[in-house]
Amino acid sequence: MKNLLTADYWFNLAPAEFIPSVQKMFIALIILLAAGALMIAITKSRAGIYRGFFKRLYSFCLGNAIIGLIFLFINYETVPFFSARFWLALWALSMIIWIIPIIKILKAVPERKKTIEKEREFKKYLPK
Repeated sequence: MKNLLTADYWFNLAPAEFIPSVQKMFIALIILLAAGALMIAITKSRAGIYRGFFKRLYSFCLGNAIIGLIFLFINYETVPFFSARFWLALWALSMIIWIIPIIKILKAVPERKKTIEKEREFKKYLPK
């Protein structure tokens, strides 16, 4: 843990490969993202109030699974500059920035449901 807080760990341009347990966790994250993208791909084509949310979540999962595979390959091949740990930190930061608007869309769904229900109630009394 002490190693994680040093600048040498984060900015070493030729770091060693991941230790096996970290590599397994990284592979599990990639599999989780790919499985999420696959499951969402099946359900995102359905019409509904969650359609926009699922489209954005699909692109998040698929994009980050591909980026994770690239990072895994680069780390496995120990490419000097691109296997530096700060790239992983930038990737994690970009994932957080990417997921925030998706969460905001999910939080806005109940409000949209109320609006749609009010519109239905109003249109019920209009002549056809």
